[in-house]
Amino acid sequence: MHSSLRRAFRHSLFSVVFSSTALLAQSNSGTVTGTVTDPSGAVVPGASVSMSNPVSEYSRTVTTDKAGHYQFTSLPFNPYHLTASATGFAPVAQDVDVRSTVPVTLTTALKVGAASSTVTVEGGGDLVESDSTFHTDVDRSLFQKVPLESQSSSLSSLVTLTSPGVAADSNGLFHGLGDHASNSFSIDGQPITDQQSKVFSNQFPSNSIQSIEVISGAPPAEFGGKTSLVIVATTRSGQGVTTPTGSVSTSYGAFGSVTAGIDVGYGGENWGNFFEADGLNTGRFLDPPEFVVFHDKGNEQNIFDRVDRQFTPVDAIHVNLNYSRSWFQTPNSYDNLNVQNVVSGGSGPDPIFSSVGSADQRSKIETFDIAPTYTRTIGANSIFNFGPYIRKDAYNYYPSGVPLADLGPANLQTSSIAQSRSLTDTGVHTDFSYVKGINNIKLGANYSQTFLREHDGLGVIDPTYNSPCVDNLTDNAAQPGFSSPTQCASFGLASNDPAVNPNGTYNSVLAPYDVTRGGSSYFYDGHTDVKELALYIEDQIKTGAWLFNVGIRGDLYNGLTAARQAEPRVGIAYNIKQSNTVLRVSYARTLETPFNENLVLSSSGCANAVLSPLLLCSPGASGTLQPGYRNEFHAGFQQAAGKNFVFSGDYIWKYTHNAFDFSVLGNTPITFPIDWHNSKIPGFALRADVPNYRNFSAFVVMSSVAARFFPPQSAGAGATVGGSGYPFRIDHDERFNQTTHVQYQILGRKFLSPWIGFNWRFDSGLVAGSVPCYNPASNDPNTACGDTSTTLNGQPAVDLSGLTADEEFEAGLSCNGMKATPTTPLPTPCPASEYSSNLVSIPAPGTGNNDHNPPRIQHRSLFDASIGDDNLFEGDTYKWSLRLTGVNISNKYALYNFLSTFSGTHYVTPRAFTAEVAFHF
Repeated sequence: MHSSLRRAFRHSLFSVVFSSTALLAQSNSGTVTGTVTDPSGAVVPGASVSMSNPVSEYSRTVTTDKAGHYQFTSLPFNPYHLTASATGFAPVAQDVDVRSTVPVTLTTALKVGAASSTVTVEGGGDLVESDSTFHTDVDRSLFQKVPLESQSSSLSSLVTLTSPGVAADSNGLFHGLGDHASNSFSIDGQPITDQQSKVFSNQFPSNSIQSIEVISGAPPAEFGGKTSLVIVATTRSGQGVTTPTGSVSTSYGAFGSVTAGIDVGYGGENWGNFFEADGLNTGRFLDPPEFVVFHDKGNEQNIFDRVDRQFTPVDAIHVNLNYSRSWFQTPNSYDNLNVQNVVSGGSGPDPIFSSVGSADQRSKIETFDIAPTYTRTIGANSIFNFGPYIRKDAYNYYPSGVPLADLGPANLQTSSIAQSRSLTDTGVHTDFSYVKGINNIKLGANYSQTFLREHDGLGVIDPTYNSPCVDNLTDNAAQPGFSSPTQCASFGLASNDPAVNPNGTYNSVLAPYDVTRGGSSYFYDGHTDVKELALYIEDQIKTGAWLFNVGIRGDLYNGLTAARQAEPRVGIAYNIKQSNTVLRVSYARTLETPFNENLVLSSSGCANAVLSPLLLCSPGASGTLQPGYRNEFHAGFQQAAGKNFVFSGDYIWKYTHNAFDFSVLGNTPITFPIDWHNSKIPGFALRADVPNYRNFSAFVVMSSVAARFFPPQSAGAGATVGGSGYPFRIDHDERFNQTTHVQYQILGRKFLSPWIGFNWRFDSGLVAGSVPCYNPASNDPNTACGDTSTTLNGQPAVDLSGLTADEEFEAGLSCNGMKATPTTPLPTPCPASEYSSNLVSIPAPGTGNNDHNPPRIQHRSLFDASIGDDNLFEGDTYKWSLRLTGVNISNKYALYNFLSTFSGTHYVTPRAFTAEVAFHF
């Protein structure tokens, strides 16, 4: 297409998008409408109609109007059990399968007979789904009772605890099915593929979410970009809520954490509004590198509003509005306190060192989102959605007031860093659904343009990082002071200039940006626009016991590089109704797009003479990140046993060419994507549910997913793994994890009100590749221990000199029974036979291997509990609730990770109790 035509096309497209906001419904939930009649066909007003799903715990009840009509909107795609009842009639029940945005219309005829308060459902037919894609459904009624670890990333915590295949990471991050954060959200049909954790973006507030579906199987054709986990979220709506309904809540807990929130929904048959606002202030906003919490304050505010309007029987709009703001400190370690650095004479032979204070790095993130959707019902079998959207994340990272105080250990941070970046995603999604006979067809498109703006300032603050002089050519120990290698000989020192010293590392390009020697920061500006177009068509064909999901997706990516991909998606399920068994297989081809966060810096920084050494660029990495592609296979089954148990499982195999990971910039939350040649990810994911049985319910999720990555690093800025050229386990690889949740609702005098809930989370431990260990490279070329393997008196020993005393303490290291402290290091080298840790799992001497036996975080079990009463005083209209939550109630002393390539070192939350009280109206 001619360039002028392309510009005209883009201009016309966005004119349509943004002028169509007047046409302002969502494309990932359904509607059920119906009429209740008596045996003669006369309408029955005032009848009670309920919809429920026993696995997700979705439950909602409405009353028919004067015409006997009822309507359920914003229904997540699921099978449901519908029950209708009225005085003088026997209840009638039927199953309803909601799989499309096309409304389902029912006529329910009551039978004359004695009224009953319950309807018995026999067998497990309600528990299994004829679906070829493994997924997890969670409704608000469940996740209000699950104890969540993170208050500021509660949606991430919910996904981690309720979905199999998820490796828990620090700061609200989660890794789905072996890939680094390859997760996307679909919020009422709006795709969000950028990372959603505390240090990247502000999440949608969980109080605005009604239900989520987490797709961990092969993704249908409508989903692309980041598809290891697809979280389909349906927001809360006020439509049909004829009396203002909501709550006001507040809580107080450990670390001085205070929350406050309000939500209210109100509307009629043809309109509705749901509004929520909440805030958090806490002394532990991020997961710190020490179990003891300090310099970790933060706060967050959220505002969300959803507006629904039905203009005519066939025209409707739905608008989501969201604004979130967070401010937080970067947690300090003991190494960041009372930092000693050069205070004068930095370019001379005798620099003066003194305390420059403690590190005081901070961040601020502001996020807004506007997403209107227009819905047009076309006849009885089809529906059309059109939704423009704009979302912006503005991230600001502030260094310490005295930049020299940002100095960390040499293996962690040598530069003071400032950043201001923004990610603005604008676009439009549209789809057309048609349901008739055995076919459920959906075709659609998504066009987005993401504007990336990155501004970074970096200044060297380590007086020995770019030293002109070393003590001698044998030790080559860098010396502080001096401004030129020509000064060295006059003071009995050797030059660090590579032209003179074969082992020299001095880089004259960095000299103007060495703050310790009178320099100033280097400023980098990067920007690009990433344009993506996706077209797809899919059909869910149901014939007898068979269900076929067939589709194809086409992605066109145009950012710093360009790619296009045709992506077939196929799934087959067979329902053996006699045994309540569903067998399934599926395949997906996906285009893997680079992460947008710091994409420009990572892609161009290694070609920049100043940034390249500061970013630890790997030799041979090309720089610009290229989109990759993945072939993904799943095989699984679902089995119900009676009406009280259902089990589902999948075997997973994924091969990705150009596999993405992340690297971290010093002791900061600033991370950037890197690209490896390929990855192979096999594993399994399982889930078992016990739906409500005599007021008891439970679920178990578990998984084992390998994350094997293969060098070379093909693009992106620094990495510290893969140098051997052999495969390795990425730092979010985990052999096994599981979550068990049980809850019991106690029968009150009038209501089912008091309840208790309990979580057990077991993690076998993420890879901790920076832990010293013993296995010389001569024994194994793919060893994880080569750089730290040495000898002491001719016996195997481990060199600990690369860690500070505090880093040894953070890793729980000990030598001959002596434990490291934040200020007292262990003797080095330490005999391998006397070397151990209580926080990390160190390979036995001679066994460490980056692929098959890397160092790992020690396995851990965390226990959380909650107890509450949803109606303390058993009111009918106005209710008070109380909830007490305990996180890590056994006060387990454990790590998430240690000197991770991605995120550094972080501890799990110490024991924390929170009390919440709320008024409901």
